[in-house]
Amino acid sequence: MDIERIHTPVMLERTVELLAPAIEGEHAVLVDATLGMGGHSRAFLERFPKLTVIGLDRDTDALAIARERLAPFGDRARFVHTVYDGIAQAIRSEGFDEVQGVLFDLGVSSLQLDRAERGFAYAKDAPLDMRMDSSRGRTAADVIAESSEQELRRIFQEYGEEKLAQRYARAIVTARAEAPITRSAQLVAILTDATPVAVQRQGHPAKRVFQALRIEVNEELSVLERAVPAALDAVAIGGRIVVPAYQSLEDRIVKRALQVASGSTAPAGLPMELPEHRPQFRLLVRGAELASESEQAENPRAKPVRLRAAERVRRPS
Repeated sequence: MDIERIHTPVMLERTVELLAPAIEGEHAVLVDATLGMGGHSRAFLERFPKLTVIGLDRDTDALAIARERLAPFGDRARFVHTVYDGIAQAIRSEGFDEVQGVLFDLGVSSLQLDRAERGFAYAKDAPLDMRMDSSRGRTAADVIAESSEQELRRIFQEYGEEKLAQRYARAIVTARAEAPITRSAQLVAILTDATPVAVQRQGHPAKRVFQALRIEVNEELSVLERAVPAALDAVAIGGRIVVPAYQSLEDRIVKRALQVASGSTAPAGLPMELPEHRPQFRLLVRGAELASESEQAENPRAKPVRLRAAERVRRPS
């Protein structure tokens, strides 16, 4: 497997630029909350020789690859097998009370997409697994087999924003009554047959359903809703958090959390804002930044990215 070919970090230079002021000093610690195959972490460890990186990932395959890639950095590279809403405990387990930087590079990783046997990609036939941690939890096949028609419709609507959710849920329930749906090619065929020809011309019928199943299997949105506030709590004064998101549901959660952290907590109508009501963070970018046109052309996975960032500020006493 050519790791360098399949794993090109998105918006790497911009991420480095935003985090650099917080992590270039002595004893700085960066949490790479979505370690993957270690592409971002390696870049940070190479450019900041005094930096320690704590890499988190629920995917044991990714952790094994990252350990090998980052071995030359010795104990400056730390590894924790955890879902990223366990960020606070992971930081404590490595002996730190706070960190200077946090990076969340959200979404499914190149490793998961490009290994057909993981079942994430609708273009490749494989068992319907989709677990980021393949050692535990329900698979996508389990969700398909065990969920009611109403529940499948909710999953497709809520996590895939799929307009044909009802039609697809009904088609799946009808098909599974004839035979178990255990492989991605089976599911793709069911969805394609249930999709009007005119709609098929607008994009692959399985795209949003596969996204929804992946989110459901890995509880991605509920995990993220817990993880971002926990990460903000762990950031030291002057520390920074950077979050590239790849789909609108994730981006909304990040946007909301950063808006709360960067806003006043003063009750409505309070005549004078007290120091404890001042914002804890300031936003580093206006809205959400997009990848440059050149990066989008070079790396198609950069096209949907929305990057947000914030810095923890000292409240006046």
